[in-house]
Amino acid sequence: MEQEKIEEIKLKVIENLKNVFDPEIPVNIYDLGLIYEIGLEEKKNYLYCNIIMTLTSPACPVAEALVEQAKYVTLAVDEIDECYVSLTFTPPWSKDKMSDDALELMAASGAVI
Repeated sequence: MEQEKIEEIKLKVIENLKNVFDPEIPVNIYDLGLIYEIGLEEKKNYLYCNIIMTLTSPACPVAEALVEQAKYVTLAVDEIDECYVSLTFTPPWSKDKMSDDALELMAASGAVI
């Protein structure tokens, strides 16, 4: 698959991931910096998406739900046939990973991390 098409599909995945929110934080998981990697691999006309993500805390009470939602919205991209989401805590998440939009939203909402 050509690089341009891969980037186009990754953008669709990112847009969908921006619809997944931690219920305790008013920022989506992508802008929050929880998505470390989105990889696409084509094998025998089947497109696999591998996502490596983290959580704001290893003790996150909604960890399983966030992983499942990330997988669900990724599979909603027509070109993707299979999705695997892996959790990692290396490197640990910090607010430095948040996008500028996320930082502004947090400040505007009065939320503190």
